[in-house]
Amino acid sequence: MLPSPLCRLVPHRYMGATGGSSRVMCDNVPGLVSSQRQLCHRHPDVMRAIGLGVTEWTSECQYQFRQHRWNCNTLDRDHSLFGRVLLRSSRESAFVYAISSAGVVFAVTRACSQGEVKSCSCDPKKMGSGKDSKGVFDWGGCSDNIDYGIKFARAFVDAKERKGKDARALMNLHNNRAGRKSVKRFLKQECKCHGVSGSCSLRTCWLAMADFRKTGDYLWRKYNGAIQVVMNQDGTGFTVANERFKKPTKNDLVYFENSPDYCIRDRETGSLGTAGRVCNLTSRGMDSCEVMCCGRGYDTSHVTRMIKCGCKFHWCCAVRCQDCLEALDVHTCKAPKNADWKSPT
Repeated sequence: MLPSPLCRLVPHRYMGATGGSSRVMCDNVPGLVSSQRQLCHRHPDVMRAIGLGVTEWTSECQYQFRQHRWNCNTLDRDHSLFGRVLLRSSRESAFVYAISSAGVVFAVTRACSQGEVKSCSCDPKKMGSGKDSKGVFDWGGCSDNIDYGIKFARAFVDAKERKGKDARALMNLHNNRAGRKSVKRFLKQECKCHGVSGSCSLRTCWLAMADFRKTGDYLWRKYNGAIQVVMNQDGTGFTVANERFKKPTKNDLVYFENSPDYCIRDRETGSLGTAGRVCNLTSRGMDSCEVMCCGRGYDTSHVTRMIKCGCKFHWCCAVRCQDCLEALDVHTCKAPKNADWKSPT
């Protein structure tokens, strides 16, 4: 099973370097199946929004894994963005498929609301009046058209997986759907009051997506609670690998294979290892030097950096600071004695 095409849509490489030609743009994205390429040709404006969104969900992935051995690092020279890591049916793969699918929903929906897509706009269903716990209100403004974002994401992202009938395709479809649902979970109603002296006797409301960080935080919790599964006997779904665990819901992430430890560079798993990673000497978590460095030890460097200090508020209305030098120790993981790529035995 090849990595998702979402992990190939590097925006500056495919979405911005074509001078506006949708055919050239779409034909230069590797790994698309026929239906995906057709969608790309029909909706180049949507594809550009998705391409720009890749940076956003990749950054969110790196934020969530910032203190872990595998830190969602990307490979600039690799079309699949994450290299061979996604070839393994691990919980890291489950998270990447979910966050990338969510990222497509978010990017497409936002582009619709901003008037950047010809085939959609604000949510047309949010018209007239509505009612909530505070009373009656009028729909106004621009409600995010998340149903369009979900529909397009399902058609584009799932197309490749629907061509396959194997276990990995079913795993990817499940995690793609969990990612899409996670964005809608944080759709919130925002309102503006009208009336004498802001009395709020009249309200205009609209639905808006929350910041993508909320989706990232939610999927991170799902990653930590991801459920290992095996295929059922008729090959149409999953059953838990360990009977002590609950059956996964549509909101849960699922995976088949245990993760490698990501301690050393390994071509087989795509792990870049943790040599040179900064670790926290006082932490007891995943970012501790003991855990991050896999027991190999760490090097300590004495460095200085410029910081703002002695800040004072001056009326009105500025904060003025001095530049100060701060000395600190930075701890980085030692490389293994054999620092070359691990070769399969």
